[in-house]
Amino acid sequence: MRGLKGKAVVITGAAGGFGRALSRRFAEEGCTLGLLDLNAEGVEETAATVRELGADAHAYAVDISDYGAVCDAVGAFQAAAGAVDVLVNNAGFDQFAFFLDTDPAFWDKVIAINLKGPINLHHACLKIMAEQKSGRVINIASDAGRVGSSGESVYSACKGGMIAFTKTMAREMARSNVLVNCVSPGPADTALFHSFVGEGEAGQKVHAALERSIPLRRIAQPEDLPGIVAFLASDDAGYITGQVISVSGGLTMAG
Repeated sequence: MRGLKGKAVVITGAAGGFGRALSRRFAEEGCTLGLLDLNAEGVEETAATVRELGADAHAYAVDISDYGAVCDAVGAFQAAAGAVDVLVNNAGFDQFAFFLDTDPAFWDKVIAINLKGPINLHHACLKIMAEQKSGRVINIASDAGRVGSSGESVYSACKGGMIAFTKTMAREMARSNVLVNCVSPGPADTALFHSFVGEGEAGQKVHAALERSIPLRRIAQPEDLPGIVAFLASDDAGYITGQVISVSGGLTMAG
């Protein structure tokens, strides 16, 4: 992609399946990486992996729902990299449960990770980008936030909120030459997905049913996501902002 070499990229949820795939792609593009995750061991493993690809990677064990911790990590990365050019809000959490079977403690956790956390990252990174008069933000939402999803009520609400927040930030930040877009995956073969559907025969049945419902007849792999994210971060997407792009194998076709 044009214009990515040498860019300073913050990626949250970097210890997970999507996070590692995204980190590898931006490493291959020649970027400097600031990798954030609550899983200290996992984020260090991701950093070590991308360093083998020649990337300059900095790992930070951070609870993204903690605004002060987010600001400290982003500030440390800015000091190390000299800039914050791209933010990829990828971290997420959910567990399958019908709404009436959940409680406020569960709601608070889902909201803290899927909504408050990305908002914290926006506030920390957009200040830097506004001063630079340049920047890109790509928010990883979910098609659950576009069409709803049974068993994912509060998660869907958070992702719908992130889609609306993305469009609002795109409007507010355009004057500073900061572009903000949203990528919405469908079901994907990640640890989060397996924890959601469960293991064993029941999980296999859900997996098979989803595959039958997807026009491309397969669940997404983590490697299906980085291409569109890298594109939106690149100079090739210099006139695109406020958009929501589904990566779902055709499961959802929102216009």
